[in-house]
Amino acid sequence: MQTITRLFDFPYYQLEKYNLEKSLVTKYDGEWIATSTKEYIDKANTVSRALLRLGVKPNDKIAVISLSNRTEWNIMDVGILQLGAQNVPIYPTISEEDYKYVLNHSEAKYCFVSCNEVYDKVKSVKADTPHLLDVFSFDTLSDCKNWNEILELGADTSNQVEVDALKDAVQPHDLATLIYTSGTTGRPKGVMLSHDNVVSNAIESSKRFPILDGKAKALSFLPVCHIYERMIMYLYQYRGVSIYFAESIEKISDNLKETEPHVMTAVPRLLEKVYDKIIAKGTELGGIKKKLFFWAVDVGLKYEPYGQNGWFYEQKLALARKLIFSKWKAGLGGNLDLIASGSAALQPRLARIFNAAEMGVMEGYGLTETSPVVSVNDMRNGGFKIGTVGKLIERTEVKIAKDGEICVKGPQIMLGYYKDTEKTKEVLIDGYFHTGDIGELDSEGFLKITDRKKEMFKTSGGKYVAPQLLENRFKQSRFIEQIMVVGEGEKMPAALIQPDFEFVRNWAKIHDITVGDNKDLVTNEKVIERFQEEVDLANENFAKWEKVKQFRLTPEAWTIEGGHVTPTLKLKRKIIKEKYLDLYHEIYGNPDAR
Repeated sequence: MQTITRLFDFPYYQLEKYNLEKSLVTKYDGEWIATSTKEYIDKANTVSRALLRLGVKPNDKIAVISLSNRTEWNIMDVGILQLGAQNVPIYPTISEEDYKYVLNHSEAKYCFVSCNEVYDKVKSVKADTPHLLDVFSFDTLSDCKNWNEILELGADTSNQVEVDALKDAVQPHDLATLIYTSGTTGRPKGVMLSHDNVVSNAIESSKRFPILDGKAKALSFLPVCHIYERMIMYLYQYRGVSIYFAESIEKISDNLKETEPHVMTAVPRLLEKVYDKIIAKGTELGGIKKKLFFWAVDVGLKYEPYGQNGWFYEQKLALARKLIFSKWKAGLGGNLDLIASGSAALQPRLARIFNAAEMGVMEGYGLTETSPVVSVNDMRNGGFKIGTVGKLIERTEVKIAKDGEICVKGPQIMLGYYKDTEKTKEVLIDGYFHTGDIGELDSEGFLKITDRKKEMFKTSGGKYVAPQLLENRFKQSRFIEQIMVVGEGEKMPAALIQPDFEFVRNWAKIHDITVGDNKDLVTNEKVIERFQEEVDLANENFAKWEKVKQFRLTPEAWTIEGGHVTPTLKLKRKIIKEKYLDLYHEIYGNPDAR
């Protein structure tokens, strides 16, 4: 195979070039079970033959919904795509109402689910999804057909000739997948991505991945229904990386130690949590060990790449790495050299500390509509600058509109939104995709994101406020788990804050402060006074009109299930504001809030 032009070409390329014994590895009943490249392809062909026998034709839609990443997902993906049909991955954590919408809007013929939790949601809407003919489960469930029935149905190879003919007929510019954006407002939009959109992105992004071909291991846990992890999965196959699937976010720490990966992807929220846990462990130390720990943290937070801090700093860094940071790395498996961060803005302090600890966090930028990567940092050849999302990948062009909006052109730009020409026309203008993000390109070609166009707001005094910049600074406080800056059309910015309840309770205990349940905690005067100190400290970084003048603490955790955040942990601003409208009115209805 000379060139990869369709998504299902990746495993065949891997077979020819690397032929891995451990291509895909999933943990079942406490044991890691590996699938070789050969077995991966054989099972994918089995799935294709079975789907043909079920009447699946080119351009039919097949929904795949999995609570965790697993081998079966990839096998289904290739089995579907080889027929010229489309894989419609669905976020498992969205509401039943959204399940119904996506299944109906995509007109999915069949649905494959991971487990009982997902099946219950599908089952509850099945009567209202007339196109959906049947549902199969990867796990063994008492009231659902098992995907082994598909493998049995496809065991007879007599129609493989038909599979091969359909495979050969698939063209690079054909539709490969519909990805419904979780969206922070309104109904999900079905982003149409072609084989070429994602293939080109995987191959161009691969040039920024300093990993050892055919030798590296990856741990995959970000939702594969999101194009970021899915594209990375194809990239891994292209580079001969063994992919281990994490059991869950809760078990990721154990899985890192068990699998000892060289590379993984992450969202900033996860890196924030990892960092906070490390710091929490450091505070439990005593005497010289504690002093040494926080000396190393202080060194790490001043990190600049390429020895920019000079010889003396590099000596201190080498010592900090030997005495402290090596233990951090060992706690994450010991081999983790590269963490590709995306989906949201990364706090510069996290880029500094993780790179100081020789766990190369490289921030990138992209959207579902751009398949997704537009730019990404790379430690090699001077391609890394903290506070930026790196340089553009090859074959990608960016222009900055007059209002600062980033507009992107390249082979990764989506075909459009499914069944929605109006919304497509709004964002695709003269070949450029209008991202809705505000940013700038510096003199060296590094892209910097300053905010979401739709999230920036103007106060009644006519001053623009970029909430993401404020939020990223405020989240550096260990007291603050989540924060949303508000104030559009109001006299000043304010904030709704979800405390880190565990940390606040520990703090209260140390200071002999009695707090009851969460409702008592968020109204406790001493707690509020302590938060005011954190707010005042964070405000020092901003101009007078940007400073958060008031805040309110919320008694609930902001979760995907609660509707506060999207599956990629972005704030659903409209919903959060509606949920806490009483607190919002308390802030702005208060004559002291001037």
